[in-house]
Amino acid sequence: MDRLSKEILKELLPAEKEVIPEAASPQARRRNPVDHWSPAILLERAAYLRKLARQGDGSASETLKEYPQHFTMLAFRSRSGGGELHQNFADLFYILDGHATLTTGGELVDPTTTAPGEIRGASVKGGTSQELRRGDVVHIPACVPHQMLVAESESVTYFVVKIQESQ
Repeated sequence: MDRLSKEILKELLPAEKEVIPEAASPQARRRNPVDHWSPAILLERAAYLRKLARQGDGSASETLKEYPQHFTMLAFRSRSGGGELHQNFADLFYILDGHATLTTGGELVDPTTTAPGEIRGASVKGGTSQELRRGDVVHIPACVPHQMLVAESESVTYFVVKIQESQ
């Protein structure tokens, strides 16, 4: 997401609630370094991602917060994605809204390295498919091919935790 999109997002949508205000003392922040996003706040933020997806290729995401061994994201899709494999990160998905089919395992079709540890493909062949709906949680270990499939006229909004498993 470019800088202008991030600035618009900050203006249009509420930021995540902080349990300890930013102005709190360093000691208070160490005692309770908690970040909290309710489903309602995440879905409000996702409304902006939906608009970006309409103007782009049918998907949009944003990184919410980075931590030492993981980071959180919010994603929206109104179209199927390609196959993915993350060599160093596991994915933990929480479906906030919508419906999709997740294919895991098997192998990537036409794999290409897009960044260190990140491999993309046209699709996943020979995997196992499962339906995902609101409230579902799925964990995909590092090095497991996966692909999110979204039927025409459907969409899915999901919260992602990218967990570093190796370097």
